[in-house]
Amino acid sequence: MNAKEILAQLVAIPSVVGTANGTIVDFIRGWLAERNVSSTIIAGPEGDRFNLFATIGDASVAGGYVLSGHTDVVPAQEATWTSNPFVLIQEGEQLTGRGAVDMKGFVSCMLAAVPIFLEKRLNKPLHLAFSYDEEAGCRGMPHLIERLPSLCAPPAGCIVGEPTSMRTVLRHKGKMAARLSLTGRPGHSSRPELGLNAIHGMADIIACIRDEAVRHTKEGPFNPMFEPPCSTLQAGVISGGAAVNVIPAHCELDMEIRAIPGVDPMSLFAPVERAASRLVTEGGYQVETTILSSYPGLDLRDDDPLVGLAESISGKPNAGAVSFGTEAGLYQQAGIPAVVCGPGDIARAHRANEFILESELAECQTALERLADRLC
Repeated sequence: MNAKEILAQLVAIPSVVGTANGTIVDFIRGWLAERNVSSTIIAGPEGDRFNLFATIGDASVAGGYVLSGHTDVVPAQEATWTSNPFVLIQEGEQLTGRGAVDMKGFVSCMLAAVPIFLEKRLNKPLHLAFSYDEEAGCRGMPHLIERLPSLCAPPAGCIVGEPTSMRTVLRHKGKMAARLSLTGRPGHSSRPELGLNAIHGMADIIACIRDEAVRHTKEGPFNPMFEPPCSTLQAGVISGGAAVNVIPAHCELDMEIRAIPGVDPMSLFAPVERAASRLVTEGGYQVETTILSSYPGLDLRDDDPLVGLAESISGKPNAGAVSFGTEAGLYQQAGIPAVVCGPGDIARAHRANEFILESELAECQTALERLADRLC
């Protein structure tokens, strides 16, 4: 099968983030096994989600390269889809389906290139990494990276194939997301002094998030490579209350932080935690905090050899920095230089009628073949 045919098979598997992914893992594992490529399953703590790792060449040889892609997709709930999101539709060279560009397009190119990789006499191995729940904050990849030292000798670098129009990305922000659950005391709204309004309490936390966001906008630190050039905080989802005449006993808030490279996203959460603690010690509330996801930023030097390699196989200059996050920062944190470089445009992701062009798949396929040639 070529990349387009494989993509059709992958799109047909609704591997939505946060759900069991055994079907798509079994497909990839079976596809590799048919070509005599063994693979290792790395289970996550959820019990129904799995990473997959395979090597072409000698895994005991250091200095190979990892090709990394996630198998999950965002939900396809938009009402403006003009076709079944989980059936790949071709119109001209446009291939439409959920995950076509983010990022089953790259995964299909990885798999389509396997027979070519096998034909080459590779002096350095190529490692294929497939992760789960990247769209929920890179939840699967840490479990794979933890196992990496037992799966292969240290790689020289990693290419994460998120859609960048095949331009090499060296930097992106880190991110953390948290849920704060606040418990007060219910009562009738006519006697507010007898209750403890959880929504009112949460307003203090929201004010802290807003004030910290403004402070970073004004004071930095700044990195002009990004838009915006500073770290950001926002309150994203809030829920609470049952009726207008009932003092709400519970309120829940989901928030996120995006930090420029060099800034730990968790350090920016400290003022919010202090605001929550004051509600406990001074206000009598109960607060429960859950970290939903956290991953570091990516910040690779311009003169890193991986940058030159990625530019040479893609045939395009690097793109510097992007605003979205990826698993590349986790590889770099583990001591493996990483870049982001893959087919298609990120602007088409996470929206109805997501698509990739057949020519973009071919462009990626050529780059992967060039990578294999470099390792011969």
